[in-house]
Amino acid sequence: MGRHSDGRRRRLLVPALATGLVLVLGAAAWVTVSVVRARPSCEQPAKVLVTASPDIAPALSLVVHGLDLRCGSIEVQPREATQAAERLALSDGSPRPQVWMPDSTLALRRAHQLGAADVPETGASVASSPVVLAVAADVAKGLGWPDRTPTWAEVLAAPGVVPGMPDPAGDPVGATALLGLRESVKAAPEPSAAYVALLRRFSANSLGDETDLIARLPGSSDGGGTAAVTAFPASENSLLRHNIEDPKSPLVAVYSTAVPALDYPFAELGGITPQQRPIVDALREAVLGDPGSDAIAKTGLRAAGGQALREHADDPRVAPQGIRAAGLPPAAVVDELLNQWAGVNLSARVQVLIDVSGSMNAQVPGTGLNRMQVTMQAAAKAMHLFKPATQLRMLAFSTHLDGEKDYRELLPMAPVAQHLASGALDKLAQVKATPNGGTGLYDSVLDTYRTARREWEPGRLNLVIVMTDGRNEDPHGVSRADLLTELAKLQDPRRPIPLIGVGIGPDADKAELDQLTAATGGQAFVALDPAKITDVFFGALSRLAGG
Repeated sequence: MGRHSDGRRRRLLVPALATGLVLVLGAAAWVTVSVVRARPSCEQPAKVLVTASPDIAPALSLVVHGLDLRCGSIEVQPREATQAAERLALSDGSPRPQVWMPDSTLALRRAHQLGAADVPETGASVASSPVVLAVAADVAKGLGWPDRTPTWAEVLAAPGVVPGMPDPAGDPVGATALLGLRESVKAAPEPSAAYVALLRRFSANSLGDETDLIARLPGSSDGGGTAAVTAFPASENSLLRHNIEDPKSPLVAVYSTAVPALDYPFAELGGITPQQRPIVDALREAVLGDPGSDAIAKTGLRAAGGQALREHADDPRVAPQGIRAAGLPPAAVVDELLNQWAGVNLSARVQVLIDVSGSMNAQVPGTGLNRMQVTMQAAAKAMHLFKPATQLRMLAFSTHLDGEKDYRELLPMAPVAQHLASGALDKLAQVKATPNGGTGLYDSVLDTYRTARREWEPGRLNLVIVMTDGRNEDPHGVSRADLLTELAKLQDPRRPIPLIGVGIGPDADKAELDQLTAATGGQAFVALDPAKITDVFFGALSRLAGG
């Protein structure tokens, strides 16, 4: 499971290592670390590409520098887990790595779930970093630190604490931290209610990752000072690096044995050639052996299993002794936690189908606008209803809108904040109805729903929304009976995708929308007066979020 489909990266705050290895960072992307170790006499050297979490890439590069490869080379490519998982699933033609080392087994599960069949769901742990509650030093001192270290429950109950959360849908730190939050309220009179209330507190400052939250520390040199946060989940490794980089706003690590650590699995992918096999084996042996252990210690990570910190134990704000954290729970448990987070916070992944058939040119009395215009206004306003991190895709549908297809993309899947910043509202305002187009409802709904199923993402409210003023008018497409059968086959109670139908005007077929949406656990709503479409659309989303 990963972070940021908008392409942002976790910043690396590692000092120059003793070997002189330095990662050069750009403002928006990581620079690839190329490590070539091949003997000049080698006639046909084999190349192995390794994609690694930016957290462990420096240690991995140190290991590679120490290898004596007889005939081959290794390139280490730092890439955050979400982007790596999506690329592996898409098979977009870019060079495919032979080895992947994300920061968490959750990333392997996510890639496998997305359809990357050659990605194993587990791998041997190379290193570890406990997930801690990073607490501003002044707050920790108010709770008795350094004479005693407070618990998560004590920190979160302290007056004036402002909690933040790395987006659990895109960051394994946030996802696993939910276990710590649930554990912290077990002693409450009503633990379930206390847990929901705690999630709502954290959601007020739910951002991309620890770097975003660090930038909002009081007095942080990263640009803090607005909407400050004083406690948030982070990896111990990122906390150590922050304290080196910005000693004026230090963080204290508060540990919880209920929270699984980042485990940095070594995953061999499919397609390793006989020439590449000895190189991969040599790398695996080195990374899991003494060379890997020494390199990991230099970069502020612990050995697999949470053994004591070796070379970064001089920071009094961390606990250098061995930490035995909980194991990563089954995927079903993680999905349940993320679905609870999504339900509380309206973090969503939404596919919106908008009718652009000829009937949408009908005038709406008393507005001076047609149905198309009032619908697009409603869709534009609804973008502000979702959290900025919500993933949103919009499609127009009619008949034969894109060759033989009845639909075409208006906005690609991207965070709402990115859409708003890139002029999406202006683009939506320019959408016009197709003068002679019919309503290709069934094919459009089925294809879009299949896409939503394929791209289902834990930790988000996954939705398909269809807005139409009529009924299906494509006699050559799938029938209603076949559509209902296919929708039924696509249902998974553990991974729900409600279809929400919004009828526009008196010609909308409520019975048809009721049938389609009921097959998915969704609901249909109709604005008999198209001028009221905004109210109906907002009401539908609000009711769904509340449920």
